[in-house]
Amino acid sequence: MAPNRENPIGSCSKSENVRNPPRLSMESLQRTISDISFELSKEDIGIDAHLPPISEVEDAKCECCGMLEECTRAYINGVRDKFSGKLICGLCAEAVSEEMEKNGGKREEALNEHISVCVRFNRFGRTHPVLYQAEAFKEILKKSSRTRAKSMSPKEKGGQKKSGIARSSSCISATTRDIVDH
Repeated sequence: MAPNRENPIGSCSKSENVRNPPRLSMESLQRTISDISFELSKEDIGIDAHLPPISEVEDAKCECCGMLEECTRAYINGVRDKFSGKLICGLCAEAVSEEMEKNGGKREEALNEHISVCVRFNRFGRTHPVLYQAEAFKEILKKSSRTRAKSMSPKEKGGQKKSGIARSSSCISATTRDIVDH
């Protein structure tokens, strides 16, 4: 601003351009509210006839993992229809669908397999997590050894067994030689 309080761009000041809206008194606001509510009460609005009923949400417990979800009755009925009368959560439903892909699309078998895994986890895995992890590792090793055994042919044409890992020599003899020399 200029030193004499003039606007250097134009001769208009702020107070001439901008007008504050008139303030409404509390009495006029209450009168307006009263008039609107009176008009609404005169009209019989059939809200109940136009709106669908509000569906109630209830807690539903997954029969596999035990997790609670808030679901509507229609959703619960749809899940029960899809999964042979069992109520399962969304996470378990995804696991069942992946299990279905593995076993060729048989939903009942996939559901039973997933339920047995969840039951075993809830019984053993939650109480003893370290032992459960060791058991899972043991199962992984069993599966990998079975697949490795199936992939290797029992004998080659020469009559020798084909092995997965070949050993050239043992390191124990070199270690014992070093100990004896010292």
